[in-house]
This record gives sequence, structure tokens and C-alpha cells, in this order.
Amino acid sequence: MEGGPLVLSHCSSSLNCSKLQSTLNHHPSISLWPRQQTSLSCFSSSFSSSSSSAGSNSWQPKIPKPWLKREIKSQPFVSGAGAGPVALKEIDTAPSSLASGKDDDTYTLPRMDKNGRFCSPRAARELALSIVYASCLDGHNPVRLFEKRMNSPRESEYIFDKSSLLRYDHTRFGGPPVITSTVEEADQLLSELEEESAFEAEVLSAPLKLVYSKLLLRFTKKLLGAVVDKWDNHILVIDRVAPTNWKNEPAGRILEFSILHLAMSEICAVGTRHQIVINEAVDLAKRFCDGSAPRVINGCLRTFVQEQS
Repeated sequence: MEGGPLVLSHCSSSLNCSKLQSTLNHHPSISLWPRQQTSLSCFSSSFSSSSSSAGSNSWQPKIPKPWLKREIKSQPFVSGAGAGPVALKEIDTAPSSLASGKDDDTYTLPRMDKNGRFCSPRAARELALSIVYASCLDGHNPVRLFEKRMNSPRESEYIFDKSSLLRYDHTRFGGPPVITSTVEEADQLLSELEEESAFEAEVLSAPLKLVYSKLLLRFTKKLLGAVVDKWDNHILVIDRVAPTNWKNEPAGRILEFSILHLAMSEICAVGTRHQIVINEAVDLAKRFCDGSAPRVINGCLRTFVQEQS
């Protein structure tokens, strides 16, 4: 390739927007995302009965490959590293405290339990987000989808390397575009990113009981139950606070809407302090979304909290 420098634009585990758009353009649940409606039928009872017949891989999150662009302008992706030091504090790690999610954050609670499984609230929120997102794609009740994945039989020859959990980073965000001078250098970076994406996909698709603690799985189910219970009410809120361009292209914003539903439901039904929930939602957007999504989600949730008070 001749010409100017190559710009490798990537987001840690973000969705490939063009591939997502082409995949979802004709999905039956997409046209049902309300602009003036009061419910999304992918969570209705008519879809709940179909969850039992869904394929075993329906829940798996799509981990896309990064893409290479030549001579493009891309908005830098700010990870929030300049927000100042994180203040550690003494916390209560009793099971009741962890299960409630009321006094937690990703930087003060332990990441792994004594059995080497994820036990942080961030891991629960990330898992819940993947389930809500998959349920929107497939039109299934998220709680039933979660239960199905929990109870799905494990392949007899399946072996999961639990040491891979030590490498998995829930706080790894995307960064600004990387400029390379040669195609070979760009290909090397792409190869490394694809390898990392494959590694994360292996962790996220592993049997839940091998990856997450029992307490965390209960908290995840509690979050999903709150999403289902509050879904119809929060659709009206999201329709009011979300930007017009998001509502005009719902097929490309399912992940962002899922983050909003999850955060609003946790604030209302679970009782987690809204400051924690908003910070966690913004971090999820930094990790899995592109562009201005973290800033927009922050604004939507702050407006929601102000209206609630």
C-alpha cells in the first residue's frame, strides 16, 4: 500500500459497527424498539416460550475483530486515566455486602475469590450486559437466557484453563488510533488484537460456574430480574433522554441501550448508589462501545437520576 501513514482504529472489545448493522438490519426485534411505544416485545411472554428451543450458543457475545483504515480521522478515545488517583478505602467484604452491590466499586473489592473465580461487581455487570444484549438479538427473556446458560450441559472433553482468568482485565478500555508507518507493522498489531479478542471470547463463553463465584451469579440474576421488571418503564425514560440519532438507528445502538437499561434498573430496583452505577456504566461503555457513547450514557443517566429525585 502506498501513500500516507496507516491508522489502526480499535476499541478493546468493541462491536464492529458495520458488521453489527448488516447483521441486525432485518432482525425481527429491531423494528420493535420503540420510538413512541411502551414495550419491546423481545422481552414479552410471546418470546419467553421460545427460549427453551434456542440454540446453546445464542447467548454468546460477539467479539469482533478490529479494523484497519487508511488516512482517516478518528476521535481519540479517552479512558479516563486523567481523572486522578483512585482512593482505596476499607470495605466490608461480607457476602451480604457483595450481594447487595450497594457499597462496592471495581477498585476496592477483590477481583478473585479463594477458588480462583471472578467475584467483583464489575464482572457481574459485564456478564449481565452480555445477557441483556444477547436477549435483544434473539428475542428471549434475559433471566431465562441466563438460567439456560447456567444449566447448559458441559461437553465431556471440555477443559477450561482457569489461569486465563488472571489475564482477563475488566478495566481494559479502548485507546486512541495507533498510527503505523508500514502495512507489516499494522498487520502485526491486528494479529495481536485478534489474539486478545479470541482470548477474551474464550473466557466469556466458558461455563459460568467455572468463571464466576456463586455469589456473583446470584447478583447477576438479581440485576437481570430488575431489568425485566423495569423494562417497560425505562423504555419511556430512554426515549425521552437518549439522543435523537441513537433512536433513529436502534440497530446500531443495542449495546448502548442495554447499558442504560442495566444501569437504570440497578439504581431503581437493586438500590446501588447512583454514583457507583453511573461510573460503572460509563466504564462498560468505554470498554465495549465506540466514540461518544461513554459521554452520552453519562449524561442520560445523570438526567435520569435528577428526574428521579
